[in-house]
Amino acid sequence: MRLLFDARYIRWEFHDGISRYSAELAAAVFAAAPARGIQVAFLIYDERQRALLPEGAIVKVIHAPTSWREPFTALQLNALKPDVVFSPMQTIGSAGRRYKLILTLHDTIYYRHRTPPRDLPAAVRLGWRVFHLSYVPQRVTLNAADVVATVSETSKAQFAAVRLTKRPVLVVPNAPQRLADLLPVDAAVVSGSKNLVYMGSFMPYKNVETLVRAMQWLPGRTLHLLSRITPDRRAELDALVPTGASVVFHNGVSDEAYAAALAGQAVLVTTSLDEGYGLPLAEAVEMGVPAVVSDLEIFHEVAGDGALYIPADDPEAVASAVRSLDDGATREALVAAGTAHISRFTWERSARILLDEVEALAR
Repeated sequence: MRLLFDARYIRWEFHDGISRYSAELAAAVFAAAPARGIQVAFLIYDERQRALLPEGAIVKVIHAPTSWREPFTALQLNALKPDVVFSPMQTIGSAGRRYKLILTLHDTIYYRHRTPPRDLPAAVRLGWRVFHLSYVPQRVTLNAADVVATVSETSKAQFAAVRLTKRPVLVVPNAPQRLADLLPVDAAVVSGSKNLVYMGSFMPYKNVETLVRAMQWLPGRTLHLLSRITPDRRAELDALVPTGASVVFHNGVSDEAYAAALAGQAVLVTTSLDEGYGLPLAEAVEMGVPAVVSDLEIFHEVAGDGALYIPADDPEAVASAVRSLDDGATREALVAAGTAHISRFTWERSARILLDEVEALAR
């Protein structure tokens, strides 16, 4: 049995959410497949992606997913004679395919917030916006598959609510990376709530303004905004920093620095108005760091009782929740609940779910 895994979304400069999902799931699938008699080959478009795949992986080089040839990919893949093709996205062309196909849609957030990633070519960004003006193009795309995968039960429910596909929807869960493994050998997570850590973009729906305003009620603590930020957006948020408050713009950090920030008497914070998944929340909870987050369904799925949930537009509620974590017993109970909840999300489990479906389709 032969599985082609589309690894063309793995980024070699730095991971975004889909890149990390692709790389982690690829490694877990590669490890688990031989015991099932499944041969896995990975599709890439740039040799730099090869280094991010498991050692010894079989690789097939084709065009980039943004190429004009993408709609015709199936004609090229037919020659490789796969039994099943899995893609962590949904753009791969399927017309004329002679194999089973699993496409992935992670969430529906871009139907509510249509701004595409800035690193895409201008023509692709325009097509992105047009594609998300209606559910019809997405329905046509997803219905061309045999199975549609997604990363959460929340997303699966959202697909059903708008009748996004007629195909079966399979949840292949996202999972956190183990940030603790990136700490120095002799380092450990230090409990406390002195530092508020935010990891994520600064798009309007992320509502970082509420975090900045909350610092008015949190003297003696520091808000660390870790992600890259444009000068204009930084100026907007700088203007909101309360007098005397400590807000640090890091403008991008390595995974190691991210882990160190969470390990240093920290609380993970986000007041996002909407979210597709919330990987930083999962990573913090897995590391044993408590979180204060907006009351979103997806955050409850990701963190369970390992977070404190507050109204997204209430900076005083943010401050009150953070201060409540000064109590050691409260903090320890939150961490214990989060650790128990997040333990169910592993890449090994996600690989088993995917490979079970691959075997079923091939049969």
